[in-house]
Amino acid sequence: MTKRPCILVINPNSNDAVTLGMAEALEPFNIDGGPEIECCTLSEGPYGIESQADIEAVTLPLRKMVRERNDADAFVIACYSDPGLQVCREATNKPVLGIQECGVLTAMSQGDRFGVIALSDASIRRHLRYLRQLGVSGCLAGERAAELSVEDSVGGEGTFARLLDTAIALRDLDGADSVILGCAGMAAHRSNLEEAVGLPVIDPVQAAVGMAMSAVLLGSTGIA
Repeated sequence: MTKRPCILVINPNSNDAVTLGMAEALEPFNIDGGPEIECCTLSEGPYGIESQADIEAVTLPLRKMVRERNDADAFVIACYSDPGLQVCREATNKPVLGIQECGVLTAMSQGDRFGVIALSDASIRRHLRYLRQLGVSGCLAGERAAELSVEDSVGGEGTFARLLDTAIALRDLDGADSVILGCAGMAAHRSNLEEAVGLPVIDPVQAAVGMAMSAVLLGSTGIA
C-alpha cells in the first residue's frame, strides 16, 4: 500500500490549544486520496510568540524539527510572523511554507487591497517590515490590532467581538476587500467572522496548507 504524503503543520509556540484549533480548522483538508495533515506543537517554544525575541528563540528549534522529520513531504510554519522560514528552507529540499506569505498571496487573489487583524500594535511593526520585504506593501489597506494575547485569540471571553470590531474598521475605514487573520490562534473564528463582516476572511494556516497540498500532489505526479 502506497504511503500517503504528509504535510507537517508546526505550531511554533507551546500552547497545545492553538495546535488543536488549527487541527480542527484543517479537518476539511483531510480528503480521500489527499495528503495526511499532521499538526504538532514545538514544545521548546514560548507559550505565545509575541515579540522579536520569541521569533528568534524558535528559529533553530524549527530548523531542527524540519531536518529530523524526514517522513514529512512538506512543512507549514504556523505562526503569522513566519519565524525561521528561510532557515528551514535551507534545511530541506522539500516545500516549506509560511502562513503570512501564503495568507497575503491568497488575499491578493480576493481583491485589490487586504486588511490584517493583528494581535497587538507590536505585532504590526513586525508585519509591516515583512510586507516591505515581500514587496507587497502597496496592497495593504491597513492593519489593526485586536489587542489580544495568543491565548485569548483561541477563545477568550469577548474575543469574537474584538475581532469583529477590528474587521469592520478594516472594511469601513481602510477600504479592505478581504481580511487576513494575523494569528494562527484565530482560526476557529474565521467562518463566523466572514459571515458577519461580509468580506472574504482568510485563515492563513488554511491558505498555506492548501498551497502545500498543491505542491505535494503536483510533485507526486511528476508535473514540473
